Amino acid sequence: MKFTTSIRQAGAAAAVAGLAVIGLATYAQAQAPQPLRIGVMEGFSGVYGDLTQGEVEAIQMAIDDFGGKVLGRPIEVLQADHQTKPDVGAAIARKWYDVDGVKMITGIGTSSVALAVRKIAQEKGMIDINTGAASADLTGPACSPTGAHWVYDTYALAKVTGGAVVKDGGDSWYFLTADYAFGHALERDVTAVVTGAGGKVLGGVRHPLSTQDFSSFLLQAQASKAKVIGLANAGQDTINSIKQAGEFGITKAGQRLAGLLVFSTDVAALTLPVAQGLVLTEAFYWDLNDETRAWTKRFRAKKDKIPSMLTVGVYSSTLHYLKAVQAAGTDDPKAVMAKMREIPVNDVMTKNGKLREDGRLERDMYLFQVKTPAESKSKDDIYKLVATVPGNEAFRPMKDGKCPFVKN
Repeated sequence: MKFTTSIRQAGAAAAVAGLAVIGLATYAQAQAPQPLRIGVMEGFSGVYGDLTQGEVEAIQMAIDDFGGKVLGRPIEVLQADHQTKPDVGAAIARKWYDVDGVKMITGIGTSSVALAVRKIAQEKGMIDINTGAASADLTGPACSPTGAHWVYDTYALAKVTGGAVVKDGGDSWYFLTADYAFGHALERDVTAVVTGAGGKVLGGVRHPLSTQDFSSFLLQAQASKAKVIGLANAGQDTINSIKQAGEFGITKAGQRLAGLLVFSTDVAALTLPVAQGLVLTEAFYWDLNDETRAWTKRFRAKKDKIPSMLTVGVYSSTLHYLKAVQAAGTDDPKAVMAKMREIPVNDVMTKNGKLREDGRLERDMYLFQVKTPAESKSKDDIYKLVATVPGNEAFRPMKDGKCPFVKN
């Protein structure tokens, strides 16, 4: 009987000790710094899939370059594929902000998705830094006090590429336009540039996103007799447009193609014999200088491909966000955004950039021409620099954007 009692007492003591250990572990866990969570959302599959590969690796590079922690907290990255569907993107953003404690979302390519995510971010008072979508409406009617547009937009693409083509004699245009928010905005902004310079738009045709056969659209463009066929599309749609235009002999017959949003990854997919001579606008090129070459070498150790401006864009936006969190001493969205606007943006892509009140990052843009095979010294040697356009010339003046909270 005494033996049984002693066993019970020992068991009770062990249970108490176990509870104490659990309590200490729970207390320690409660006291441990909670991670700062960042989300990268993109169309990692589908028509823009090739453009977005490497973004997760680039964000991790930014975190590593910052030191791996901010305000003593570890930094975690969540990733998701919005499948170029606005409802999917909005649902992911809502869950990340409400359930997963994400403090900033970046990437967000595809303008229709970006505009849907922007509404959720505004509703929650949270930060979204768009690096992938192009619609200039993100710093116009859809601007947000806690939103930013980081790499390029339809206004800058129109101003730099469209302006250069018109200046070079391309004064009559016909558009092949992706039939959603991005394509509509790009056609609108290029039309303004063309007509503002005295040129004419002879017409246009809209095609569904992720079109495989452009023959009927290209025949309409060819029949227009326009000097320039403006491709207001991107990704695989642009690649298919250019390839099939070559098969139809459109450029050999004298009409020019204007790729209004072309990436280095597109040129690599097209190859120089097909893409040679294209004039395009980018925010980054791997071979611009020693710093871009060194960064690219580091990136390619993680992902062996040429980094596009989208890839470097998420690196830049993440690094600047972390600098702002550190400077603000908090992850409070309004305080962080205030610091993001206060601190100049300096990194491998941007020098002395300024984040404006409307959320537009004002930075230099570059006009490139795709090299001929004879001019190229290696498979990655694809561009020659035509012009550097200062940010205050490339991007829409803030007073013209119709951002609701910006006072002219």
